[in-house]
Amino acid sequence: MNSFLTKLIISRVLKHKNKRRRGLGEKEYTAFELAKGFRELKIETIRYLKDAILISLGIASAAFGLESFLMPNSFIDGGATGISLLVSELSGIPLWMLILVVNIPFIILAYNIIGKIFALKTALAIGLLSICIATIHFQEVTHDKLLVAVFGGFFLGAGIGLSVRGGAVIDGTEVLAIFLSRKLGTTLGDIIIGINIIIFSAAAYFLSVEAALYSMITYLVASKTLDFFIEGIEEYTGVTIISPHSEDIRQMIVETMGRGVTVYSGKRGFGRGGESKERDIVYTVITRLELNKLKTEIEKIDPNSFVVMSSVKDTKGGMIKKRPLEH
Repeated sequence: MNSFLTKLIISRVLKHKNKRRRGLGEKEYTAFELAKGFRELKIETIRYLKDAILISLGIASAAFGLESFLMPNSFIDGGATGISLLVSELSGIPLWMLILVVNIPFIILAYNIIGKIFALKTALAIGLLSICIATIHFQEVTHDKLLVAVFGGFFLGAGIGLSVRGGAVIDGTEVLAIFLSRKLGTTLGDIIIGINIIIFSAAAYFLSVEAALYSMITYLVASKTLDFFIEGIEEYTGVTIISPHSEDIRQMIVETMGRGVTVYSGKRGFGRGGESKERDIVYTVITRLELNKLKTEIEKIDPNSFVVMSSVKDTKGGMIKKRPLEH
């Protein structure tokens, strides 16, 4: 391992883990510690590269949706982007300038309530989006209002979703929603809906009711696309199974379904003085395509088993993404 790489590992990884050793002299690191530090530095570097690629793709997609669909047809979206589009349409101020100005308070808010790294990434993403809109001009694709609403929303939602995957946002409304939900005790969804009602009402008043209605379609498409890009293509379901035949069910999931399981101990009971017994609980994560087969196989083993299913946004590690679906 060359001296430059060694110094980089020590300064970027190992020194942060040994802050308590300050004042005790320079620590000599073993080959094992350096190798472990190199692995952590490699993981961190790859993560930053992935984030940079995702944010760049998100910026390109959002800029394309804005310039090729929404801006030429005076359509708006929800959130900070919608405010910027509406003000730009009414005042003639360049959109790139408004995107910067409107999002500055949200960036400051993000720094205070979420963290420095997130705020820095968000500031860079919004700044690059503004530069992209100011310097790169995409050709208008269509004048059909429905196509503009649908595909404009799709590309804008994809851009926001890819940026979120990269650890940043290019629309600061969600940061404001997080802040207000903590202050007011309401949900994020309620805050975002309230903000967008104000924006679309203003669009109906200053532009036209028709433009506001088409803009609502844009917002709905963008929201669904955003969810799709954040949650992933596959939808996962976590399944908890409580049954006296837990071992048979475990074997069925592993051998028949080809999926991994987690088995943990629980205690069965009901009422104040009812039955109380130790029982193994089986937990697995499958895709929605396998759900019907799993239900059938459980029914074969124990039709009276207690099964709880819950939505899982995404998974990491394990076997679920490595093995093909079996039917």
